[in-house]
Amino acid sequence: MIEERNLKYFIVDTIIWIVLALLALSCILPFIHLLSKSLSNRAAVSAGLVGLLPIGLTFDNYAFILQNRQFLGSFGISVARVIVAVISTLLLVVVTAYPLSLDRIHMPGRLAFKVIMIFGLLFSGGLIPTFLAFRNLGLLNNFLVLILPMVINIFYIIIMVNFFRGIPYELAEAAWLDGASHTAVLFKIYLPIALPALATIALFTAVAHWNSWFDGIVYINNIDQWPLQSFLYSLVSTRRINWQSASGSLDFQNATPEGLSAALIFVASVPILMVYPFLQRYFVTGLTLGSVKQ
Repeated sequence: MIEERNLKYFIVDTIIWIVLALLALSCILPFIHLLSKSLSNRAAVSAGLVGLLPIGLTFDNYAFILQNRQFLGSFGISVARVIVAVISTLLLVVVTAYPLSLDRIHMPGRLAFKVIMIFGLLFSGGLIPTFLAFRNLGLLNNFLVLILPMVINIFYIIIMVNFFRGIPYELAEAAWLDGASHTAVLFKIYLPIALPALATIALFTAVAHWNSWFDGIVYINNIDQWPLQSFLYSLVSTRRINWQSASGSLDFQNATPEGLSAALIFVASVPILMVYPFLQRYFVTGLTLGSVKQ
């Protein structure tokens, strides 16, 4: 009986691993093909001969995009956007979640604020009213329009509130008895304990802002002010960005529009791929701590 159970579990585990491996390959292989295409010469790319390995290795596509003014500008805008958005989002989420988590302290208006938060989580104003509101506020063609709409994320606030509630109340109470203020308790006791949740929210925020492309196209008319993903979308989908200068350049003879698109997509993915492994270990801890009460 034991051998039959072990055999059954072995078969099930094997099937699960095979399915997961196939899913992983379905995600990795297109990325490898993209990289190979960006490193292949003009003839191979034009003929559609590139598979999983580059043909006629060349770095002309990367050399061209790294000297392109529009690419460098949009890349810098995306980097600045992520840095400002992560810092401002973490700060606002923390200062909002802290008072909401102190259920033992009477705070007038806390219930009404929670109701407004839940309402905002379930409903939105829609694209046209949002656009009109931003126009009246003078945010169109403004860097802040890329950050302010997502700076207060109710889902992140709920995560942080649950995390703070999981911290023993006696820690804060002992600090208050010693004369500590709420600011000192928050930044010296709560935040060091809440590093897993902070890292999770920081990563979610960075990925959301780095991958966001729609807001740049809708709210910003000047292409030079677009973030990287809006620039990439315009290149790959609408072809409004003209790469034909690469075809006639003697310095980049192997650069092609298809290879440039592949190289640009790869370069745009590298920053998140570099950050993701360092913060991934915080995911489970950050999302589950404080969620179950005993």
